[in-house]
Amino acid sequence: MEDLVTARLVLHPMSVVEARQVMAGVPGEGARWAPGYPDQGDVAGARRFLNTCEQSGDPQPFGAYELRRREDDLVMGGLGFHGPADENGGVTIGYGLVPAARGHGYAGEALRALLVFARARGISRVHGDTARENIASQRVMAAAGMRLVAEDERLRYYTIEWTGMPGTTSENA
Repeated sequence: MEDLVTARLVLHPMSVVEARQVMAGVPGEGARWAPGYPDQGDVAGARRFLNTCEQSGDPQPFGAYELRRREDDLVMGGLGFHGPADENGGVTIGYGLVPAARGHGYAGEALRALLVFARARGISRVHGDTARENIASQRVMAAAGMRLVAEDERLRYYTIEWTGMPGTTSENA
């Protein structure tokens, strides 16, 4: 699968080899990791990706992605799908950035690209969640068009839904 490219970012589909490198905390030859990458969330995403690959095969395009800055190919975090679409056409996403990359709009840019990508591939609903205290992530999801649909003592849950074909305007119906 090819990289997804935005104005400032490259969303690189993670391979099994790259996921194992993330799990080991050791970059592959030529890879450039930002300080703090991978964090616990990146390791958990790599583990989930590897488990999916072992159980049902490579889930791409609905797998894990490395978030790289285009200008220097520096890996600053990860994002992606928690697996293939469910029986209702829904997927769950997650994302995270190293602390030094936060506050520059990268998460929003990456999330919007992932949402456009999902919708173009027939996904009808995307779910995400964030810790109640993570106001920045809540703002990222809201700005990308996701709406708060539930919350509990730990998390806030967001969803975006599309009806009709890609390109129509009936969102969050």
